[in-house]
Amino acid sequence: MPQPWIAIGELARRSGAAASALRFYEDQGLIVGGRTPGGQRQYPRDVLRRVAFIRAAQSVGLSLEQVKAALAGLPGQRTPTKADWERLSRDWRPLLDQRIAALVALRDQLSSCIGCGCLSLRRCALYNPGDVAQRRGSGARYLLGDRSAQVIAVARAEPRPLTPPAAAGTPAPRARAARGT
Repeated sequence: MPQPWIAIGELARRSGAAASALRFYEDQGLIVGGRTPGGQRQYPRDVLRRVAFIRAAQSVGLSLEQVKAALAGLPGQRTPTKADWERLSRDWRPLLDQRIAALVALRDQLSSCIGCGCLSLRRCALYNPGDVAQRRGSGARYLLGDRSAQVIAVARAEPRPLTPPAAAGTPAPRARAARGT
């Protein structure tokens, strides 16, 4: 029969998390442990799964606040069952699906215009003429879900021109041409 409690060093070794991280997780209420009569930290064996969950969630960019909220739905007074973990999985599915979609978009669109305003790629002139995407807000607009065709159509319907004004201190193109540069 497996030992029901494991020492912090063993938990660190088995989980791959530093002992300091485990103490932090405990301070934050993510895991619960106890102490031996000699004062050594120890944890129920099922904490291995909680730590694995915490580390996996963090590795895909989820915050400790999101993890803590999810773990709060698990029973604290007993080892979570398969049904408990399935419920947590169902609850997180929409969030994880959003993360997956964002990662796929990043992977698939990073070599193309992403609507960030840099205008450094040739395609930017086609997909983000005059940096019209910035009218939709900050950030990489096409990675955030805006579509180039929609952005351009809306921009064409607006009274503002598609080309941005010249930056301060930069002569307008005609002025440069008049100087022969």
